[in-house]
Amino acid sequence: MNIFEKEKQLFLNTYRRIPIEISHGKGVHLIDVKGKKYLDFFCGLGVNALGHSHPRIIEAVTNQVTRFMHLSNNYITAIQVEFAEMLIKHSGMSKIFLTNSGTEAIEGALKIIRKKFGPEKKIFALTNSFHGRTYGALTLTERNKYKAGFEPMLPGISYINFNDIEDINNRIDKETAAIFIEFIQGEGGINVVSDEFAEKLNELRKKFGFALVADGIQCGCGRTGKPFSYNYYDIHPDIVTSAKAIGGGLPLGAILTSEEYANVLVPGNHGTTFGGNPVSCAAGKVVLEEIFENGLMQNALDLGRYFNRQLEELKILFPEDIKEIRGRGFMIGIELFYDGNSTVDMLKEKQILANCTNQNVIRLLPPLITTKEDIDFFLYNFHEILKLKQL
Repeated sequence: MNIFEKEKQLFLNTYRRIPIEISHGKGVHLIDVKGKKYLDFFCGLGVNALGHSHPRIIEAVTNQVTRFMHLSNNYITAIQVEFAEMLIKHSGMSKIFLTNSGTEAIEGALKIIRKKFGPEKKIFALTNSFHGRTYGALTLTERNKYKAGFEPMLPGISYINFNDIEDINNRIDKETAAIFIEFIQGEGGINVVSDEFAEKLNELRKKFGFALVADGIQCGCGRTGKPFSYNYYDIHPDIVTSAKAIGGGLPLGAILTSEEYANVLVPGNHGTTFGGNPVSCAAGKVVLEEIFENGLMQNALDLGRYFNRQLEELKILFPEDIKEIRGRGFMIGIELFYDGNSTVDMLKEKQILANCTNQNVIRLLPPLITTKEDIDFFLYNFHEILKLKQL
């Protein structure tokens, strides 16, 4: 019985596994048990910002494990403080709560909003959003395919049409508590909030005083070429949720608040057993140093622009295949005129790993250590695939 047969025997049927048995990873590559090397532009769903087996992460984690692996949040540890200082600095926020994951961060943010504004005021998210799988996060997630069969959802949460200025103008009023926004939607197909929508959001926020919660779980931590995707706008959120890349491959998330929201929760209101685990924080500190202090965010900005330009040229060459190129930095979506899963399979045959989201969008989340040579390898093979599709 091989590993895939055992998986079907042992695990709940919740994933469509990629049929590759991974042996190990190195840098931007994953290597299977037969020694075949794949360029990983899937990046563990945007988690492995420093690629695989980064020597500084290995060293930091090993050093922390030899001291202690877990103490619980009854104690504060130096590594938690060091990590928190860096994330607060680069986000521009005031206070932090450490979690295990992005979904958990969203749930905590919802609790802050409800406690501050009460149960009657309205909470909004955007259409095509994705905020997580637990009930609060799932309610914020507009797409019905994730919610079907799990109703009823939480009350008091509804949706504003993405980038629809008329809709947000009509829906937001003095009874609004908060709006949750991914400034670049990931699972929804790499959709970028427009400058006009952001301006209207700011205008309404000043008028009605609702909270802005920026979901930076996938589009944060330098991936877009700025610390968080909201940094592309004249916006300072009240709450930011972060996760994925900040743990360096280990479970770690965060709720970051402005000063105004820093004292909403008091002891006993919220907690977590594993959130802010010292080993995860040790890895996370290395991630933040490499991205924000050692040039990887700039790498994502510069090479992201190059990548985008080259993809736009492919769009001109293959107008019947490529509908639109979207995204910023190393968060890129290639919208096709047809289902993208066969293209993902063809990329895999070319030893490139990517994924298809929202049915027809090839989502590219390269590690932030990616080089021009890696991008050119992708571009050459993607070009070859598009030529084959025209035959």
